[in-house]
Amino acid sequence: MKTTHKKQTIDRQICSMHKLKLLPVYFAILGLLSCKSTQLKHTPTPEKGMFKVSILYPAGEGKSFDMDYYEKTHMPMMAGLLGSNLKFYEIDKGIGGRTPGAEAPFVAIGYFYCYNVADYNKAVSQNIEAILNDIKNYTNIQPTIQISEIKQLKYNNLK
Repeated sequence: MKTTHKKQTIDRQICSMHKLKLLPVYFAILGLLSCKSTQLKHTPTPEKGMFKVSILYPAGEGKSFDMDYYEKTHMPMMAGLLGSNLKFYEIDKGIGGRTPGAEAPFVAIGYFYCYNVADYNKAVSQNIEAILNDIKNYTNIQPTIQISEIKQLKYNNLK
């Protein structure tokens, strides 16, 4: 009988040791599961029927453009003016043209993805003076603006 009691005691000790070894794994899994999904980054996606406002800044002799100011001041200001009508915005920096070594036709292109074009136009018209005054802070280029309706989205699923 003493042998059986001793064996049971040893079995309990071995079982406890195995549980202790698994404890760090348990806490690691628990930590991962408790992460908030809002902390995960996602890529903004346009939607069919949305409007895309493209602001193109042509490159050329004597033209200047302060990308840092555009990124950190002008576009966030515009996002604030557009409010909840703006889903997201993008900024492209021109790095090349059609053929290798060719200059980029545009220094920069900014994009606003909006739900309603009338609300976009209203926000711009109500704040046109502030917008025009701020443009002087980062460029001497007269931009070309195009408003487009997003008609189709297709993703390449090839890998």
